[in-house]
Amino acid sequence: MATVALSSIAKSFGSTKVLGGVDLEIAEGEFLTLVGPSGCGKSTLIRIIAGLEHQDGGSVAIGGNRVDHLRPHERRVAMVFQSYALYPHMSVRANMALPLTMSRLKLWQRLPLLKLLSGQRREVMRGIGADVDAVAAQLQLDHLLDRKPSQLSGGQRQRVALGRAMVRSPDVFLMDEPLSNLDAKLRVHMRTELAELHKRLGATFVYVTHDQVEAMTMSDRVAMMDSGAILQLGTPSQLYEKPASLKVAQFIGSPAINLLPATVAAGGRLEFFGRPMALAVPAAQGQTVTLGIRSEALSLAHGETGRASFSARLRRKENLGSEYILHFDLAGHTQGVTMRATPATAAGVNESAEVMLGFDETAAHVFGADGDRIEPRGQAGAIGSVVPLRAGA
Repeated sequence: MATVALSSIAKSFGSTKVLGGVDLEIAEGEFLTLVGPSGCGKSTLIRIIAGLEHQDGGSVAIGGNRVDHLRPHERRVAMVFQSYALYPHMSVRANMALPLTMSRLKLWQRLPLLKLLSGQRREVMRGIGADVDAVAAQLQLDHLLDRKPSQLSGGQRQRVALGRAMVRSPDVFLMDEPLSNLDAKLRVHMRTELAELHKRLGATFVYVTHDQVEAMTMSDRVAMMDSGAILQLGTPSQLYEKPASLKVAQFIGSPAINLLPATVAAGGRLEFFGRPMALAVPAAQGQTVTLGIRSEALSLAHGETGRASFSARLRRKENLGSEYILHFDLAGHTQGVTMRATPATAAGVNESAEVMLGFDETAAHVFGADGDRIEPRGQAGAIGSVVPLRAGA
């Protein structure tokens, strides 16, 4: 286990700036996920930690020691790639043993003819075989050691790639979208396996994904990235319940958060569809703000006090078995809204029917014209650390 500290990491490819000065500290034994849309710089950042890319500015420290001058194999990190990167002509055993044979055997001991004459090599290979067997048993691969990668399923290949990383006993595991090639059912299964593996090993995991479900379900903390900067760093709950910006709110959560306009009236009180709300924000009168409302916060309105309401027309139902996602259109607005509903609630609403939807005002997120979160008066709370987007990043 080891800490990872990134200080002012900057990287450009030609005239394209990919990372704009990233600062990040990862605790020993932590599972931290870098999440964000394609092209946000998360894969470049993890490759810089691994030493596969060299940063233009800033420094990387692992276990408290700077490693900028070290080659990848000297950094005591192990990388698991999206493509598995297994050698197709080698058995599972040989694939998993390869990092150890490269590090424990001298060059002459790996030569085809001379290796047969070395008694020391045979002793080293016995030790390597024992290490491979132990890791294979942990990953339930012991019955597959003599197979080739082409004879394995996608999930089994992914476990072999993990095993090849584990045999090295690295200080830090780096994983770059390792589940993206798997089907939906297998991804769910592998999420559980990865989380349990992290718990068993107690090692430091740095995980890259564009799938916010993976980030939310496995991580101790999540770093949301966009345009080469970290927009918010915190626990999955903090990013979901207290998004620091409109970009974070839109990316985290499924279905996507509902966004509706509101106006700041006298005294900072908000007006929603021309009706006053009890919600007040520290903003100038006349300013237009955006309300973010999660789909589970919406419900059919029945005239309760303390709830904002508006008219909507049902466009479509999505049956997910245990629940429905209801899609509504709003008169005079291009965007619609989505609502989570029980099967009983969904059955009571017909398509094209006009209904009143409501939400508890304290469940609304408020964002200013610049996209930053505005904390309603009396609702302050931790939102995780926020790293402002640097100019030009």
